[in-house]
Amino acid sequence: MVSRFTPLLVGGAALALTAVTACSPVEDSNASGASPSSSSADACPSGALGTVAAGKLTIGTDDPAYEPWFKDSKPANGQGFESAVAYQVAERLGYSKENVVWTSVTFNNAIAPGPKAFDFDINQFSITDERKQAVDFSSPYYLVRQTVITTKKSKIAGAKTLAELNSAKLGAQVGTTSYQAITDVIKPATKPSVFNNNDDAKKALENGTVDGIVVDLPTAFYMTGAELKDGVIVGQVPQVGVPEQFGLVLDKGSKLTGCVSQAVDQLRGDGTLAVLEKTWLSDAGAPELK
Repeated sequence: MVSRFTPLLVGGAALALTAVTACSPVEDSNASGASPSSSSADACPSGALGTVAAGKLTIGTDDPAYEPWFKDSKPANGQGFESAVAYQVAERLGYSKENVVWTSVTFNNAIAPGPKAFDFDINQFSITDERKQAVDFSSPYYLVRQTVITTKKSKIAGAKTLAELNSAKLGAQVGTTSYQAITDVIKPATKPSVFNNNDDAKKALENGTVDGIVVDLPTAFYMTGAELKDGVIVGQVPQVGVPEQFGLVLDKGSKLTGCVSQAVDQLRGDGTLAVLEKTWLSDAGAPELK
């Protein structure tokens, strides 16, 4: 389950993107399920697309805008994972930061049928077949990762590797990718606990029945920042199963969908998305478990 109401939890380091992109790994290539990138370069004139406001690129998101996806609830500062992704997409479309306009749009209004007041919206929108009936999605810019969380007093609070979790008693919601992450990736010696939902898993963690639980990354930020006393993110688990995908939302049938997907595909192909994910998610409070 993905929670959009992630708390103000982490700060982001300044992004030296230009310096690190060239040597960064390419993000997972199994992203799929969104509108394909089909536009040619000629169909996407740089800085001259048929946008809501001529010469400007209008980007929507909710208010407040939470960390780590944004910083200080100020999308225009370019900080936080989704703000950084949005500006990178804008740049690939030929719009400088000065020509980007942010507009406040609630989550539900963004994915409702009907004309939009934005060119695209970014707000942790999972790509689903149901939502595709009302809006367009770009190619996915983020594949949701599974994450181990615990509390400061737990024996696994300082774990840096998957091997350090071998002796841990872990748990997750039944029938989820989170549970699959335990059985297929972490593979602890002790059989994991299974819970009906994440609330039950959280209670087990609080009363010490388990050493840690596995949830998706957005939920991990929310639980450790807003729900758990002394909650700690131990780290992200390598990708497993069929991950949930986040895509940019556009008006249904938008002429920009192909151009925006093309920009996202370029960012994935040259490693930019991987750099942004590491900078604003991994290095900002959710390290990788090796």
